[in-house]
Amino acid sequence: MIEQLRSLGLSDLEARIYLVLHEEPHLSGYEVAKRVSVSRTNVYAALRVLTDKGFCRSIEADPVLYDAVPIGELIRMLKSQFEQTAKALVEELDAPPKAAPAFYTWKGEQALQTAIRRLIANADRSIVVDIWSEDVHWVEEALMEAQQRGINVILITIGEAGTRLSNVIVHQRSEEWAQVISRKFSVLCDGRAALIGSFGKSLKLSALETDHPSVIELLNNAFFHDVIADRIEQDFGRELEEKYGRHYERIIDPYRGMLE
Repeated sequence: MIEQLRSLGLSDLEARIYLVLHEEPHLSGYEVAKRVSVSRTNVYAALRVLTDKGFCRSIEADPVLYDAVPIGELIRMLKSQFEQTAKALVEELDAPPKAAPAFYTWKGEQALQTAIRRLIANADRSIVVDIWSEDVHWVEEALMEAQQRGINVILITIGEAGTRLSNVIVHQRSEEWAQVISRKFSVLCDGRAALIGSFGKSLKLSALETDHPSVIELLNNAFFHDVIADRIEQDFGRELEEKYGRHYERIIDPYRGMLE
C-alpha cells in the first residue's frame, strides 16, 4: 500500500502516517510518532503536509487529534483534480505553438518560379496577385489551375493583359510608368502567406516570402484600395478625370518630391 500511496504524491513517511490514521483514527501527533517510530518534529511536519493536501483532517482538542480522510473521498477528489488539469493541458498544448513570423529569400528564375507555384498550389480559399502585364506569364498557368479547383483568384495587372482568368482588375499606366526600373509583384494566399518581389532587366530576380502579419496587412489594404478605386473609376471615371486630371495628377503631384 505504501507504493500506491506514494504514486499519489505522498512521501514514504506521509504514506505510513496515512495508513496509521486509516487504521486507528483520533490520534495525536505524539501517538502517531510512537506508531511510526519517527521523531515528533518530522511527524508534525508530515501531518501539516497531509492536512494541506487533504489526506488528513484535524480535530480541535488538547492535544489536537488527527483522522485520515476516507480513501474513497480522496480518490474522487484526486480524480476530479486530474480531469480538470488534463482538460486545461489539452486546451493549452493540443495545438502546436505558432512559429515566429519568418522571412525567406528566393533568388533566380527557377527558385522564384518554384516558390510562386508552391504558394499558389497550397492556397485553400483565395489568391490575390498584383503584377505587371509583362509578367503575367509567371503566374497565369498556376492561377488557372487554382481557379479550376474552386479557389477565388483575383489578378490585378498594371497595364492591359490578355488572360483567361475570370476576375481581373486593370490599372492603366501613365507615361511615367515606362521609366520604372523595377516591376514589383505580390502574391497573397489565404490572407496568411505572401510573396513579394520584382522583375526587371537590370535586376536579379528575387522575392521575399513571409507570413509576417504586418506584410499581410499591407497587402490586404492594398487590395482593398484597388477594389475601391476600380469601382469608383467605373462609376465616376469621367468626373474624376475632369476634377483631378488624368491618372489623378492634381492629387499626386504635390507629394512626388517627398518620395524621391
